[in-house]
Amino acid sequence: MKELDHENIVTLYDVIHTENKLTLVFEFMDKDLKKYMEAHGNQGALDLKIVKSFIFQLLKGIMFCHDNRVLHRDLKPQNLLINNKGELKLGDFGLARAFGIPFNTFSNEVVTLWYRAPDVLLGSRAYTASIDIWSAGCIFAEMCTGKPLFPGTSNDDQLIKIFRLMGTPNERTWPGVSSYANFKNNWQIFVPQDLRLLIPNLDSMGLNLLSSLLQMRPDARITARQALQHPWFHEISNPNPLMQHLADPYQQQQQQAQQVQQLQQVDPQTYR
Repeated sequence: MKELDHENIVTLYDVIHTENKLTLVFEFMDKDLKKYMEAHGNQGALDLKIVKSFIFQLLKGIMFCHDNRVLHRDLKPQNLLINNKGELKLGDFGLARAFGIPFNTFSNEVVTLWYRAPDVLLGSRAYTASIDIWSAGCIFAEMCTGKPLFPGTSNDDQLIKIFRLMGTPNERTWPGVSSYANFKNNWQIFVPQDLRLLIPNLDSMGLNLLSSLLQMRPDARITARQALQHPWFHEISNPNPLMQHLADPYQQQQQQAQQVQQLQQVDPQTYR
């Protein structure tokens, strides 16, 4: 994890070995995204400017992981950490795995159920970086609404909740889907729903990005690098344009007081 040195990945400072314990020393972060949404959201739903900043930072962290051939495999709001500067960082790499050539076959026991990709739920064990992209889409939607997108209670229930919104897959819409171990021929047939009915406050560009992240077929999902180039992010000129907006109010007051003090030194008559 020390090799994953990036502004949107929590920093591991030290690993302390003792006779009976292994202690990991990480940088301090104020809260996780779930708690942030509870504290600052409207019934959990965040302002869209904050959503845009957080999903942008999340995708930057994911892109860095994937560029370094690492799958996180457990992205969820509780594993995304926020500091008082409004910086979001990926944490908890306990399920992370390296991927590469030759192609690895992994366990399908990955990712908290609500954020698990349909290909994994269907029994795929030869998955790609696209599983992290699906999780990012689920988190994106949850930040917009304040509610989990697919709060399933079991593997089958999770699939049904996904199908109700995204449509039941078949060989025409997802070639090869019937070969998955958990595929069933007797599933109820659902047609895809319009995401704007679920998230009416998200503009058309944002909905287009969300749809690109939440593609049922793993090979159809956008990559993190492609997502960061999406037009929805064109107004963002730095990784965290909302840093001042999200900063701690006390910290902002201190900064303002320092600025006034500096101005008084320049022109004491004007800035009293």
